[in-house]
Amino acid sequence: MSYIQQVRDTVAARNVGQPEFMQAVDEVLTTIAPIVESDAVYKNNAILERITEPDRQIMFRVPWTDDNGNIRVNRGYRVQFNNAIGPYKGGLRLHPSVNLSIIKFLSFEQIFKNSLTGLPIGGGKGGSDFDPKGKSEREIREFCQSFMTELARHIGADVDVPAGDIGVSGREIGYMFGQYKRLTNVYEGVLTGKGLPYGGSLARTEATGFGLVYIVQNMLETIGDGFKGKTVAISGAGNVAIYAAQKATELGGKVVTMSDSNGWIYDKNGINLQVIKDIKEIKRGRIKEYTDRVNGAEYHTDDNVWQTKCDIALPCATQNELTLADAKTLIKNGVIAVGEGANMPSTTEAINAFQAAHVLFMPAKAANAGGVAVSALEMSQNSQRLSWSFDKVDDKLKYIMRDIFDKAASAAKQYATPADYVAGANIAGFLKVAQAMIAQGV
Repeated sequence: MSYIQQVRDTVAARNVGQPEFMQAVDEVLTTIAPIVESDAVYKNNAILERITEPDRQIMFRVPWTDDNGNIRVNRGYRVQFNNAIGPYKGGLRLHPSVNLSIIKFLSFEQIFKNSLTGLPIGGGKGGSDFDPKGKSEREIREFCQSFMTELARHIGADVDVPAGDIGVSGREIGYMFGQYKRLTNVYEGVLTGKGLPYGGSLARTEATGFGLVYIVQNMLETIGDGFKGKTVAISGAGNVAIYAAQKATELGGKVVTMSDSNGWIYDKNGINLQVIKDIKEIKRGRIKEYTDRVNGAEYHTDDNVWQTKCDIALPCATQNELTLADAKTLIKNGVIAVGEGANMPSTTEAINAFQAAHVLFMPAKAANAGGVAVSALEMSQNSQRLSWSFDKVDDKLKYIMRDIFDKAASAAKQYATPADYVAGANIAGFLKVAQAMIAQGV
C-alpha cells in the first residue's frame, strides 16, 4: 500500500462522519501524490500525518439571550490547523449548516490557500451554527460578544487572526473586536475585515471578488482571451459575488445571474449592481426584490444559475453547489472557463468533468485567495500603524493573484499536466508548508 493511501485510510478512520473534510483531504492527497511518493523526506518526517491533523480543535458553548428573554445556546468552533509559515489565519462563519467537518475542511483548505499568497500566514477557520438571518441588531450583538468571550483566550495578533466569512460582515467583526478589547485591554490587529475608522483596509470588501476575476483573467490570457464580450454566470449575492460581478463587468463581461438561498435571478441585459448592492448590502433583503425594480428580469426557484448559457461560470455561494449534472449542462452550453469564488463549491465529479472537457478551471485555493491576501495586508497596515490607499492595496492584490497563477501554472507544468491548476495549486501550496515543517522539526 502506498504512503498516500496509508495516510488517507488513517485520516478517514479518525474522522468518521466528516464528509466535507475528507473531500478536501482526498483532493490534496491525490494531487500531491507524484511528489510525495518520489521523495522519502515527506514520509520520513511524517509530513502527511502531521499536515492532516489540526494543531488543535476548539469547540465551546455560546449562550445568549434573545429579545423575548429566552436563553439560547449555540456551539462555537475554532480549528487552528497549521502555523508552520505564520499565525493561524481564516474566517469565522455564522450559518446553521456549520459543524466540525465544515470548519475542518475550510481550515485545511486555508493552509494551502494562505501558502499560495506568499504571505506569512498559517491556516485556521472558525464559526458557529448561529443563524444571523432574522435576528435583531441586539441579538446579533449579544451573540457576537458571547462568542468572543470564549474565543478571545485562543487568539491574538501573532497567534491567530480571524476574519469574516458567510454571515460575518463588518458589523459582526465590529462587535467581536469591541468585546476583545474589553476582555484583554489590548488594541491590536486581532481581527481583519474591520471598519475603516478602527484599522480596516481599503479594498478588503472587494478583495475576494476582485481577486477571483483577476486570476480567471490570467487563466483566460493563456488562450489569448479575456472577459471582454463574454457572458458570465455567477451564483451567490454576498461580497464575493457582488464584487466579482463588478470587476467582470469592468473588464467587459456581461453578468446575467446571481442568487441567494431562496432562488436566483436572470437579467439578459446584465445585472444592475447598484440595485443588488442596495438590496443586499443596505437593506439586507432577498434577491427576489430585484425583479420588482428591474424590468425584464426573471426570478426562479427551480434548478439553479448553472442552467443558464454562459462563457464563464463563477460559483460564489457555498461548498458543493455545482454538481456533476450542473457541470455537464455548462459544458453542453459551451462554457470555456470556471473560477471558484466560494470554498470548494464544485464537487469532485464536477471538477473531473470540466477537466476532461478541457474547460479552464481555477480551484478555490487559488481563485478565492484574494480575500485572505488583503486580510494579511490589513495585518501589515495594523502592525505599522499605517493606512494604504485603495489603489495601492488593489495593485498589491493584482500582483499577488498573478503570482498565485504563475505558481499554480508552473507546478502543474513541472509535476502534473499543463493547465491542471487544481494539482498545481495544491502542489505549490504544499511544498512551501512542508519545507517549513521539515525545517522546524517535529
